[in-house]
Amino acid sequence: MKIALIGYGKMGHEIEKIAIERGNEVVCTIDALINPQDFTDENLQKADVVIEFTRPDAAFDNYMKCFHAGVPVVSGTTGWLSRMPELEKIVKEQGKTFFYASNFSVGVNIFFRLNKFLAKIMNGFKDYDVKMEEIHHTQKLDKPSGTAKTLADDLVSILDSKKSWVIDTTPKEGEINIDCIREEAVPGTHTVHYFSDVDDIEMTHTAHSRKGFALGAVLAAEFLCGKPAGMYGMDDMLKF
Repeated sequence: MKIALIGYGKMGHEIEKIAIERGNEVVCTIDALINPQDFTDENLQKADVVIEFTRPDAAFDNYMKCFHAGVPVVSGTTGWLSRMPELEKIVKEQGKTFFYASNFSVGVNIFFRLNKFLAKIMNGFKDYDVKMEEIHHTQKLDKPSGTAKTLADDLVSILDSKKSWVIDTTPKEGEINIDCIREEAVPGTHTVHYFSDVDDIEMTHTAHSRKGFALGAVLAAEFLCGKPAGMYGMDDMLKF
């Protein structure tokens, strides 16, 4: 499989390494700070699929350029999801192929499923409240992380007592607070914390490196290659 990478920072380099180890070919690397002039249809069309990890403010336009070139896109950029309905409409009406995940780690996606399972249990125990914490490296631009948003949205959809989430504040009734912490050299840690007067229940996922995210992105690209047009995600690939 031939891959084009958009975004060639630390994650892009890790994706390139794993893609090559798995027998794929990286035919093009594009970075806004290094070689934006190479972001052309001609270069994109050398690839079977594009993997995009960039900035929230650049992601949507990047997708449109890839769609114009007729190349399927795998993206892990977070912070742009207010435009997801617009993108879904374009994919459907124009026959494009797009794979999105807020987190490509297989372990995190297991964590997502466990979060839903535990929330369904805890919904029957009204003495417990819930809060969340996410810790990322200081270069993380969006707050909360896409992973934290997914976890919180799932809690809101399941827990009858919760209607929304907030960040870094004292929550009002019906809200879940997410403490967003930024520290040097932290790939990502997420905790869902149920608490009561008598005890606490915590569920935590801790990433040790970017490797799990990068491997998941390459697996997604391999999965997407040759697929019919449409929207895809980790549930489609992992078949939980």
